[in-house]
Amino acid sequence: MTVQELDSPGYDKFASGNNVAVVDVWAPWCGPCRMVSPIVDKLSERYNGRVAFGKLNSDDNGEKAGSLGIMSIPTLLFYKEGKLVDRVVGAYPEDVIDEHIRRLL
Repeated sequence: MTVQELDSPGYDKFASGNNVAVVDVWAPWCGPCRMVSPIVDKLSERYNGRVAFGKLNSDDNGEKAGSLGIMSIPTLLFYKEGKLVDRVVGAYPEDVIDEHIRRLL
């Protein structure tokens, strides 16, 4: 499964429609976001079929990012059964992000 590009209208369906979901909130101008993005892509391959991955461009979806309480990017949001259960703010290495995912499985 590839990482799904999300927008405001489809966000809630994505978050609630998957048992475990991870959303990368990013923006094109954000340097740390460019470091996290390939990690998210790699983890989406590792957890294919078990975890849904999405990316939300905060520039294009500012209202949704605001409603999610996004203050800094990159922010990774972790959902379990439709509920936001964890978040990571900042650029972290793959093993840290992977640990957050494994806690949900």
